[in-house]
Amino acid sequence: MSTILDFLGSDHRACDDLFASAEAAAAQKNWDSARKLFAEFDAAMAHHLAMEETVLFPAFEARTGMSAGPTQVMRMEHEQIRGLLRDMAGAVAAADHHAYLGLSETLNMLMQQHNLKEENMLYPMSDQVLAVDRDGLIRSMQAVA
Repeated sequence: MSTILDFLGSDHRACDDLFASAEAAAAQKNWDSARKLFAEFDAAMAHHLAMEETVLFPAFEARTGMSAGPTQVMRMEHEQIRGLLRDMAGAVAAADHHAYLGLSETLNMLMQQHNLKEENMLYPMSDQVLAVDRDGLIRSMQAVA
């Protein structure tokens, strides 16, 4: 099976692709498409965050004993992401072009920084400390509804 970095990094890219498609539709004021694509992106993000928060982070914290370290920072950023997603959902529902694109720009910057931290620090650390359990953890993340 793949590494945690490969598995979750690939999911980052899938979310990024949906994000870009929704943003492009909103930029063109194609609101039917933007709403559909945003809903797909929002669901993909919710799933990604749930995989990390319900499977990866608890396993990492249990193995390392660090609950106030990198996972705490990631959880705080996840809450910021969720707040922006809620605001973006309102903007896309209202067909508010300027609000959506402004929020989209903020979310894009936050996601890029967040993903870099995960892909350059947390996921490699997780692959190292959770190596014995990695395949099972990936299966557990895949099973998250």
